[in-house]
Amino acid sequence: MQKNPDIQNSQAKETIISVKNVYKAFGTLKVLNGISLDVVRGENVVVLGKSGSGKSVLIKIIAGLLKADKGDVNVLGCDMNTISNKDLQKLRLRIGFSFQSSALYDSMTVRENLEFALVRNKPQLSRADIDKAVKKVLDDVQLAGSIEQMPSELSGGQTKRIGIARTLILEPEIMLYDEPTAGLDPVTSIEINKLMNKVKDEYKTTSIIITHDLTCAKTTGDRVAMLYDGKFLRQGSFEEVFQSDDVRIKNFYDYNFITNP
Repeated sequence: MQKNPDIQNSQAKETIISVKNVYKAFGTLKVLNGISLDVVRGENVVVLGKSGSGKSVLIKIIAGLLKADKGDVNVLGCDMNTISNKDLQKLRLRIGFSFQSSALYDSMTVRENLEFALVRNKPQLSRADIDKAVKKVLDDVQLAGSIEQMPSELSGGQTKRIGIARTLILEPEIMLYDEPTAGLDPVTSIEINKLMNKVKDEYKTTSIIITHDLTCAKTTGDRVAMLYDGKFLRQGSFEEVFQSDDVRIKNFYDYNFITNP
C-alpha cells in the first residue's frame, strides 16, 4: 500500500475525530484510562491491542453508542458529551460502523439487507436510485452475483464484504471497523485488507480500524496506536511503534508472528 507522505503532518490536515483524556469504566472495571487520539481527514488509523484492552469500547464512544465517563470526544465538529439525540441520529448517517459479526439480518436476502439501510435512512429515494446504489456497492465489494443470496449461504469473507457494503451504501465520511479480519483465513484476510484500502481511496473515507491482527495493521494503517490496559503505549507508523524495547509491545508482536517448528 502506498502511504500518503503528508499524513504524518497532522497539523496541516483537518482533525475530524478528537479524543482527549477519555476515561471509561463499567462498575469497578476500568477500561479506558485517560487516552487521547486525533484522526485527520483521509487517514486510516489502526488501534491495536489484545482482547479486553478497550479497543471496541473506544470506537463505540466515537460512534455515540457509549458515553465517556470523563474527557472530551469531538466527531465531525460535534461534541459527543453534549450532543442531542436528534443531532446524534444525523451524525450517525455520516459514520459507518462495520461490526465484527457483520450484523446482517438472517431473514433477508443480500439485496434486502442493503435496501433496508438505505430506505430506512433515505426514504425519499426512488426505486431506480435504490437499485443503482445497491448495484454500485455490490460491484465495489465484488459480490454482484450474491444479490439474491441469504446470509447463511455466504462464506465468512463474503459476509464481511456484504457488511461493509451495507455500511458504504450510505456513503459515510468515517468508517469504524471492529476486528474486520477476525475468524478469517489468511487469504481472505488479505482480500478484506485490500477492500478497506479500496474503500479509503474510492469513497474518500477516514477510518479507525480495531484489530489485533498485525498483518492487517501493517497493510491498512497510515498510523498505528498501541492500546494496552486502557492506555496508549505508543503511536506512529507501524515501524515506529514496533521499534521499541517495551516488553509489552515486543510480546504482542511475537505472539502475532509466532511460528511452529
